[in-house]
Amino acid sequence: MANETMRYKDSVFTDLFYSDVNAEKNLLSLYNALYGTDYKDTRDVDKCRLEDVIFMNFKNDAAAIIGKRHLFLSEQQATVNDNMPLRMLLYVAREYERLVDKKERYRRRIAKIPTPEFVTFYNGTEPFPAEKILKLSDSFMDMSRKPELELYVRVININMDGGNQLLRECRILREYSGFVEIARECRKLDPESGLEAAVKRCIKENILAEYLTRKSSEVINMLMEEYNYQDDLEENRREAREEGREEGREEGREEGREEGSMLKLIQQVCKKLAKGQGAAAIADALEEEESEIQRIILVAESFAPAYDAAKIYQAIHQ
Repeated sequence: MANETMRYKDSVFTDLFYSDVNAEKNLLSLYNALYGTDYKDTRDVDKCRLEDVIFMNFKNDAAAIIGKRHLFLSEQQATVNDNMPLRMLLYVAREYERLVDKKERYRRRIAKIPTPEFVTFYNGTEPFPAEKILKLSDSFMDMSRKPELELYVRVININMDGGNQLLRECRILREYSGFVEIARECRKLDPESGLEAAVKRCIKENILAEYLTRKSSEVINMLMEEYNYQDDLEENRREAREEGREEGREEGREEGREEGSMLKLIQQVCKKLAKGQGAAAIADALEEEESEIQRIILVAESFAPAYDAAKIYQAIHQ
């Protein structure tokens, strides 16, 4: 099973846009490109990712209050996850729980809160559109009435070939995407030392060069953990698929055995019917319940005198 604690260590994306010494600058560049704003002062970034002990196993990749007015929650994912609206709902509820004083919640005056914004950055290998909106209401069991709660998550494909305009508007995100593509390519060619080669190549080609020069060893370790985690997930999925196929094969074998047993019983009943025996006598001879024999005879009589066991079986199971 995949080591779940690995998921909560910083990824390269999280380090680049949340933890690194230049993270605030990088995050502002990304935010400005996303929303057409023009923030320049890194003091406008108040990082607020859930990192308290009580939330130790519940972190999103990057979260910040921008300009004291917007609560920006983001995740980077290499696999498509349609549950992001539900996860973002849990994130934002806990963020507001921390941000709004308990006394404020019960005062008559309305408590003002930062406007929430939810984005997921996708850079996996499965085909995905340039951008897609996921809705919380897609998870609701009953949509016969208009939902009284809704939440939208923008899922943005940041692969180099994903066709998203955002990569042209945000240099740091474009370079991150290019780095991931090169790392993926180099690791495929050389699983042992491909990541080191990827870092060297990116520095040479001026892709995240300053960042990678400072943190090459850390980045390689983070990438190794990311890829190990993804490999573990894929192995778990492969095992689950194999278990599903095996269960299906076993169910098929069991159904085949049941069908064969039933066909044999029908053939035996038909032979005795042809000899003029009644239900009670046939049930006694075959050591079967008389009600089951009567059920077979009821259908079989419509095929007399040329009893066809296969057709009788099909008629019984229609």
